[in-house]
Amino acid sequence: MWNLADLWETVADAQPDVMAQVRGERRTTWAEFDRRSDGIAATLLAAGLQRHDKVAQYVYNSPEYMESVFACFKASFIPVNTNYRYTDDELRYLWDNSDTTAVIFHATFLANVDRLRTQLPRIRCWLFVADNSGAECPPWAIDYEQAAASASHRISAPWGRSGDDILLVYTGGTTGRPKGVMWRQDDVVMGLERSAKAPLPESFDAAAVARRLTSTLVAIPAAPLIHGTGFFNSVNVLDFGGGLVTLGSRSFDAIELLDAIERERVKTIFIVGDVFSRPIVTALDAEPDRWDLSSLRVVSSSGVMWSAETKRGLLRHNPRLMLIDALGSSEAIAMARSVSTAGSESEAASFTVGKGTLVIDDDGRPVEPGSGQRGRVALRGRPPVGYYKDPEKSAETFPVIDGVRYSVPGDWATVSADGTVNLLGRGSVCINTGGEKVFPEEVEEALKRHPSVADAVAVGVPDERFGSAVWAVVEPTGDGVDESELVSYVKETLAGYKAPKRILTVASIDRGVNGKVDYRRWTDYAVEQHGAP
Repeated sequence: MWNLADLWETVADAQPDVMAQVRGERRTTWAEFDRRSDGIAATLLAAGLQRHDKVAQYVYNSPEYMESVFACFKASFIPVNTNYRYTDDELRYLWDNSDTTAVIFHATFLANVDRLRTQLPRIRCWLFVADNSGAECPPWAIDYEQAAASASHRISAPWGRSGDDILLVYTGGTTGRPKGVMWRQDDVVMGLERSAKAPLPESFDAAAVARRLTSTLVAIPAAPLIHGTGFFNSVNVLDFGGGLVTLGSRSFDAIELLDAIERERVKTIFIVGDVFSRPIVTALDAEPDRWDLSSLRVVSSSGVMWSAETKRGLLRHNPRLMLIDALGSSEAIAMARSVSTAGSESEAASFTVGKGTLVIDDDGRPVEPGSGQRGRVALRGRPPVGYYKDPEKSAETFPVIDGVRYSVPGDWATVSADGTVNLLGRGSVCINTGGEKVFPEEVEEALKRHPSVADAVAVGVPDERFGSAVWAVVEPTGDGVDESELVSYVKETLAGYKAPKRILTVASIDRGVNGKVDYRRWTDYAVEQHGAP
């Protein structure tokens, strides 16, 4: 079986002087990446963490993110991705639900952490990552840089490592609160190998790792590492001995990205649809001769599909590009993909399935190609083992059919006669805005806590940049509501991307006798209002 710490340590031994991580002028070799991660692992062990204890990464894209994840793998701790947009209530829930015992946080979040730390007594270790915020390490935290420099040798916990060691990936999902998807490390490695030209064998083989190492695979995870798109792709790059370039800005800057591609001779970037690609095309259109992008070969997007218009724009500026729509999620890696190249553009919702992917009907049987029957896209063989502390939802999303475990995240599709999967969308009311998944009931409950709101429905409407935008339809308690006041009110308890961009008022939400709401009706209404002059 494969353990990611064993795999990455093999890479570090084989090519110690090759660059593993780059951020601006800061460059870290594989040997330094390995040793700094040892320092973090040793610090967490000294703090008393035990096998499979949880460690939260509350940091922006940075070298410290993957270093601390590597440290967790070394000592058989479990990393917990933490959305840096979360409010206190959301952070408290996440770290409590995950049983987090240590948090690694950027200095800019010091005030947030200081407010929460007395409310989360299970957390015994806080590691402070300095940044340009000006905050200093408090006495109750450990300076990350000192910890990273503390190890002189490779760290291995007394309980050893295993391919069964778990990786937790929290996702907002479609059923309310975030859920922790439990991945075995062996399954992650093998899942990422599905599309490899020279895949690794089923069992650990150091020679096989060394044979395929490449120092030319330089990638930028432009998408946040806190989400599966950025994280899983970055893991895959490191599996090949490649290097990761992280950007310095705290929000996406297309100019910074293009500068980094040229400077570092980047081969691959990972984005989330039009949220990233439209600003890139706009920058290239404005200054078409500014950047040398000849090194760039692959632009891979996951989370949302991106438009043919922006694909054409990218190919116009670099005809040698391969543009990949990857169908996957926190619950399923590399289910299918759609590839566009110059002169050969795939339809936006048309995918070629990967190994182990199929479309199943309600009885768990494969949908007949060309039948027109709708089914759910499923991944079999090596899916996650379930959701953390949620057996009921686990049984629903990860069913065992004829003795085989499947992952069925909820994407509906048909299958063409040639086997191509035509994606229809999620069978839920989840709103996907720029790759961030927003659960409507969470927004609705926040709105209904305001005294001017009697009832509320949150829906997604088409948005040119973000794919979908959150809008709300509310039933006032009186004559009306103050739109800007309500939006600000929601942002007090929820992350900003969950707050409605617009709020419409109606006389009644008209819930059914069972208390349910007709989401299709109110989505259509919001879309109609969105298009009204």
